[in-house]
Amino acid sequence: MSNYIMDLRAVVGHRPLLQVGASVIVVDSENRILLQLRSDNHCWGYAGGSVELDEVVEDAAKRELFEETGLIAEDLELFGVFSGKDTHFVYPNGDEVSNVDIVYVCRQYIGELKCQEEEVDALRFFGIDELPENISPPIRKALDKWIEQNR
Repeated sequence: MSNYIMDLRAVVGHRPLLQVGASVIVVDSENRILLQLRSDNHCWGYAGGSVELDEVVEDAAKRELFEETGLIAEDLELFGVFSGKDTHFVYPNGDEVSNVDIVYVCRQYIGELKCQEEEVDALRFFGIDELPENISPPIRKALDKWIEQNR
């Protein structure tokens, strides 16, 4: 969780926050996507997290990708901005957010896969037809759009 969000949580508790996220759908040479098994809700999702104050969104996406997966994005392509009721989420600890998720696609990356210990239980590439059923709810809208465009 970002320092900015943690600072806000100290003041507002679990009440809903508007949260701006930067996320990355990593696609390998076989058109498979990288998903991570999240430690907090035990669902699969792509790399991403909160944008810090004054941080460039693309830099936040690259930072989150590296922190969570060990991969370094060499190129990012803006995929879309996702918001609304579909991206509203209550974390297992009770923290509530209304997400505005700025999602990028990355096909050019370097590095070795490495799970961020406190947030990620597993990393795995999945083909479009073998995606797990337990997808993290706030990313479902963006992931469905990516699948639709890449079938």
